[in-house]
Amino acid sequence: MAKKDNNLEKNNTAPVTPEVTDTKEAVTENSEAPAQAVIENHATEALKDTVVKVSDDDAREEKKYTKKELKELEKQRKALHKQYHISNIEIIRNYKTYSDAEKKHYRYIFGRRVSDKVWPVFRFIILFGLAFVILKPMLFMISCSLRPQYEMNDPSIMWIPKTLIFSNFSETWQATHMGSVLWNTISVNVICSLLQVVTCAITGYGFARFKFKGRGLLFVIVILQIIVPTQVILIPQFMQFRYFDVFGIISMFKGGAEPGLNLTDSPMALYLQAFFVNGIRAGLFILLFRQFFRGLPKELEDAAHLDGCGPFATFIRIMVPNAKTSFLTVFIFSLVWYWNDSYVSNMFFADADTIALQIGNLYTTISSWLNGGTPTGVAADFMVWIEAGCLISLLPILIIYCFLQRQFIEGIERSGITGM
Repeated sequence: MAKKDNNLEKNNTAPVTPEVTDTKEAVTENSEAPAQAVIENHATEALKDTVVKVSDDDAREEKKYTKKELKELEKQRKALHKQYHISNIEIIRNYKTYSDAEKKHYRYIFGRRVSDKVWPVFRFIILFGLAFVILKPMLFMISCSLRPQYEMNDPSIMWIPKTLIFSNFSETWQATHMGSVLWNTISVNVICSLLQVVTCAITGYGFARFKFKGRGLLFVIVILQIIVPTQVILIPQFMQFRYFDVFGIISMFKGGAEPGLNLTDSPMALYLQAFFVNGIRAGLFILLFRQFFRGLPKELEDAAHLDGCGPFATFIRIMVPNAKTSFLTVFIFSLVWYWNDSYVSNMFFADADTIALQIGNLYTTISSWLNGGTPTGVAADFMVWIEAGCLISLLPILIIYCFLQRQFIEGIERSGITGM
């Protein structure tokens, strides 16, 4: 029995030896660890005491610190930074003495510091270049519109005119009948933009959430709307609206007279295109809505379905409120493109009743108005009135953007082209 007890004691104590050995090996490994690991351990222990120092407000929320304690914590943080911070010069000087792990670590630190210094300069150059390209024409436009015409030929004047006048705006307004033109543009463009926002949102929601036969083929057609230039399909579109008919029904009621209806020189041509998701940049708007709706959680629709909502009610009550910024973004894009469009509008409208068409004929209009109905001279002779008219045409869009800038940028971020 004594021998058995001795054997049991030996068996019970046998596993102790490997644990001691493992501990010794662990100590040896720790002793052979690179110096950076030791620094990180010290820094981690020190940061445990200063983790609440994210900001003064956060610190006061988590724990009520006095100003004196906060200053003390800041001093400790700076002391730790000074103790464990290694400058770039020291990294370069001692690089050959580092181990492979330390070299990898300090290469990352050095690259991070260099990028933090270089990127602000590079970003400033990019922004300054973009501002120069965009703002220089605007500043030149403002400078020209506020001076008399004879100062355009004065070589001593570069940006600031010697004489400030505002009559150029009133004369341009009268010559172009800008009040009626502005009203016609708003009535056409705003209605087209609203129709396009609604129809493109419904179409994008269908592509994002419903599975049906031919969905891939129809989405290819949407992509082709983005890729194919407008000039390729504009003549067929004009013929369709010049002799507009639906399966011959209109010709049958007209009794064999001129086939179809003539919708050219009428805003109905643009209204119908926007309503049937074929307006200006409609393919891009469908893609924007599709990507946004795909990013919303499916559980929202499941919860609405459990509450008894059908697909249309789910879209109206759940999806539309969550897509306010996307609706606003698409509306602004659509309004700007319709506002600046002269190619499509010139095909369907014979009279210059929109801003874009009026700006395209601005030289002829101004010259005729100033010379009693007969255009004379060249465009340079009427530069101040032309620049004033261009500035008037831009003001409504600039005002809209100034008021809706924050929502517009948020809509761009949430629209989600990256989710494809």
